Amino acid sequence: MYAIIRTGGKQYQVAAGDTVRVEKLKGEVGDTVEINDVLLVTNGDVVQVGQPLVDGAKVIAKIAEQGREKKILVFKKKKRKGYQVKNGHRQQYTALTIEEIAA
Repeated sequence: MYAIIRTGGKQYQVAAGDTVRVEKLKGEVGDTVEINDVLLVTNGDVVQVGQPLVDGAKVIAKIAEQGREKKILVFKKKKRKGYQVKNGHRQQYTALTIEEIAA
């Protein structure tokens, strides 16, 4: 059994027991999160596709970690103008452990 969920503007395929990194969600480590934006649920041969969401379906997950990704460097330059800017960025994330898919 797996589901397609939407969070943080992205879509993820999840199954019970999976750990996924999503955009930062509010909450502390150990808190339970309920995701109601379920786009598709499949259980063997039975597939439920939402229009756009599956009615009554939800995914229950536990926050495993709150953290920040590795730093990426952003460098901008204009040739022959003496303009250059160097910035770094670290995206925040929440690691979720999927506990249950309720359809």
